[in-house]
Amino acid sequence: MLKKVMLSSAFLLALFSLAACGQNNDSKETNKDVHSMTDALDHKVDIPKKPKRIIASYLEDYLVALDEKPVAQWTVGEGKIQHYLQDKLKDIPTINYDMPYEDVVKFEPDLLLIGSNGSLEGGKYKEYSKIAPTYVVKNGDGVTWRDQLEDIGAVLGKEDKAKAVEKDYDQLVSQTKKELKNEIQGKSAVVLWVTNNSAFMVADNRSSGQLIYKELGFEIPQLTKDISKKATADFSQVSLESLSQLDADYIFLVNSDNGAAMFKDPLWSNIPAVKTNRLFEFDGTSSWLYNGPIAYTQMVENIRNVLK
Repeated sequence: MLKKVMLSSAFLLALFSLAACGQNNDSKETNKDVHSMTDALDHKVDIPKKPKRIIASYLEDYLVALDEKPVAQWTVGEGKIQHYLQDKLKDIPTINYDMPYEDVVKFEPDLLLIGSNGSLEGGKYKEYSKIAPTYVVKNGDGVTWRDQLEDIGAVLGKEDKAKAVEKDYDQLVSQTKKELKNEIQGKSAVVLWVTNNSAFMVADNRSSGQLIYKELGFEIPQLTKDISKKATADFSQVSLESLSQLDADYIFLVNSDNGAAMFKDPLWSNIPAVKTNRLFEFDGTSSWLYNGPIAYTQMVENIRNVLK
């Protein structure tokens, strides 16, 4: 009888050991499927190694560059999307820019990438993190598209791909500077955006300003320098009277208002770059109003096409 009890005890002990071993293995397998990162708001986030249902509102440029597709793409109201990405995202449904909780739930994401600290006000982070791992990408003043690309690349385990994207871009910029040396050296340029019959000028250290001045090497007109000192956004409003004194050799115009009355004003017609036909126009669906490796690549290609 004692022998039977001992055998039974040994048998039960073996079963418990096997169960514990199985639990440990399950735990290890689970841990292998995620990696932890600390985001821009100091949240420690357990990120799936191979997410399949990503929402990254207004960060789609980076996903496409890294050969990923989101399950939903950014929009502001009906029809307001990032048109320059639609060759890759044309079949992707939209989600409004403020990412309503109910809409996010419907898409059943397994990873949320957030591009702005401000978009999480009102306890949204807590809400989102109940749906899926939620990672806030580097953002704010001084953060470049390269910083964001590398951050997202690390999240997705695609650091090498991010570096390759940067390398290709740098080669394009270098080649453009070489081919357009005579058109760039000693020449000044500005980027203007016209919408609702109002003009806005890009700051010298933001968005396309960073591209044309720091990377391509165009000279900065005095008006741009003045506006940049007070700039709090990529584009700052500028009066037509101020533009009439603009001493830029080139104007790259993002036109979101073809019928703007200002284009018929003599002050506009007498701007030197307008008078000499050195105004190059791109429509409001182009990449000039956005950030990211694809947006910047397309801007460089636009400049090459109009100046070559």
